[in-house]
Amino acid sequence: MKNWQVYLLKCADHSLYCGITNNLDLRIDVHNTGKGAKYTRGRLPVELVAATANMTKSDALKFEIRIKKLPAEKKISVLEKGIDPQ
Repeated sequence: MKNWQVYLLKCADHSLYCGITNNLDLRIDVHNTGKGAKYTRGRLPVELVAATANMTKSDALKFEIRIKKLPAEKKISVLEKGIDPQ
């Protein structure tokens, strides 16, 4: 099923966090309640910067890995444009 998304959050300290989810609104709420990823817990609140269109879980995991290897300024543009960084 193609219901997974790669998303990019901007943390309160202006750092970026990249993750995947099949329920974007719920996942952002979980991050903001301090129950999300360990990285974001000490950097609240977080806000959504960009997210991809729906994809398979496998494709989302692969895309997330490629996004995490990019410098911060490129992460945002790649996700906003929805292009593959390879």
